[in-house]
Amino acid sequence: MFLKTTLALALVSAWTLAADAADDASAFEQFKKLAGEWVGKEASGQPLDGKAGKEVHVKYQVTAGGSAVIETLFPGGGEEMVTMIHPDGKDLLLTHYCLLGNQPQMKAAGKLDGKEVAFKFVRATNLASDKDMHMHDATYTFEGPDTLKTTWTHYHDGKPTGKVVFELKRKK
Repeated sequence: MFLKTTLALALVSAWTLAADAADDASAFEQFKKLAGEWVGKEASGQPLDGKAGKEVHVKYQVTAGGSAVIETLFPGGGEEMVTMIHPDGKDLLLTHYCLLGNQPQMKAAGKLDGKEVAFKFVRATNLASDKDMHMHDATYTFEGPDTLKTTWTHYHDGKPTGKVVFELKRKK
């Protein structure tokens, strides 16, 4: 009886560890599944360029042997921006190469919170002061395999000054 109980506990422990490992990777796996082209509209917010409601094109590409995802906003245009997302231990790290000329870095838990991954500001390169305009937070909401919502919060003078929300559909 002792042996059966010990074996059962060992199996439950192994199953729990395997499930935890799968959960740790699930947020990044969601980003990898975005590979392809996406289109949509700016749903709401205060865009940096003042052009609310414009059409949005986004391309996602898995690179570096599956260890990073490149998000390209407005590919090929004068407003093109690139965001890199990759695992950092159990967390995810995002670096946004912004039209503003700075590169905010944000971190999120590696597990999905429901359907969301919420990145929080860690630091930025090429930012003279935290009071300079920069993207501060980004939330990705995976609404389905072909539907994605992203919400970007920008800061100026050390406080939030607006959000930009993109609602995207996978281009078929």
